[in-house]
Amino acid sequence: MAYKISDECISCGACAAECPVGAISEGDGKYVIDADTCIDCGACAGTCPVGAPSAE
Repeated sequence: MAYKISDECISCGACAAECPVGAISEGDGKYVIDADTCIDCGACAGTCPVGAPSAE
């Protein structure tokens, strides 16, 4: 199941830089994860300073 970024996101971009498949992009007010591209690796969750990404 794909990861999702909560409203806790501070738009720092750390997660996007860590994503090995480029599934994360800047959205409207927060970063978003493309569920079809996400491989559920958890790299984004491990690098986020506020813990915004989580498994759905």
